Amino acid sequence: MIDSNATGSLIGATVLDPNGDKIGKVGQIYVDPQDGHLEWASVSTGLFGTSESFVPLEDATFAGEQVHVSYDKDFVKDAPRIEPEGAFSPEEEQQLYTYYSRDYSPAAQSNDTESRTTDATVGHDTSGPNTDSAMTRSEEQLHVGTEQVQTGRARLRKYVVTEEQNVTVPVTHEEVRLEREPITDANAADALSGPDISEEEHEVVLTEERVVVEKETVPVERVKLDKETVTEQQHVSENVRKEEIELDTDGRDTTTR
Repeated sequence: MIDSNATGSLIGATVLDPNGDKIGKVGQIYVDPQDGHLEWASVSTGLFGTSESFVPLEDATFAGEQVHVSYDKDFVKDAPRIEPEGAFSPEEEQQLYTYYSRDYSPAAQSNDTESRTTDATVGHDTSGPNTDSAMTRSEEQLHVGTEQVQTGRARLRKYVVTEEQNVTVPVTHEEVRLEREPITDANAADALSGPDISEEEHEVVLTEERVVVEKETVPVERVKLDKETVTEQQHVSENVRKEEIELDTDGRDTTTR
């Protein structure tokens, strides 16, 4: 059992389950009005601590700003939702006792509707129940952090596509051209070297260029997958509560912070 004198240090402490998993942070402490022992703690759970659940402190231990409770994280988060303001009603307290399988004896409770008081909102000092004339004013502080979550996957995949390429290539070919030249002194000997009248045939081989297509696979570039971290600003807005203490002097209320 946690010493009631440690109440002030418990506010804001980290609550861990038996497996060491973080449940949340202590918001308020509820004490037994009969003997002043610490009975319940409200724990801020959910994203950014937007929800609160109650957990018994009967078997809890406190060391190094950490509160170790004997209930699993999910079990605590599923506890009955009760607004952590002021004292429990008998019905609310019975719900919590039933959920945590603890013995509940209505006859042992005070006839006053405030059968359990919270150290953070009503008149019990953090140094112990009714030990002096001071009270502690508390307020919620907003702690905003970040967590890494997986948003997707990226992969490189290559596939084959076929496209048509049009290339213009110059090609040459030979054609027959008939040339006539008159008999001159320069060519007379060649012209008269044969018989006077005869039949004769000459053959000329014609050639042309034809387009030949070959394909060659060559590497053109390397593509690799990389990632970079981009920082952007996101604004978070959340309501926080704080206590104020009023000084009542001769019917005049003076609010002090």
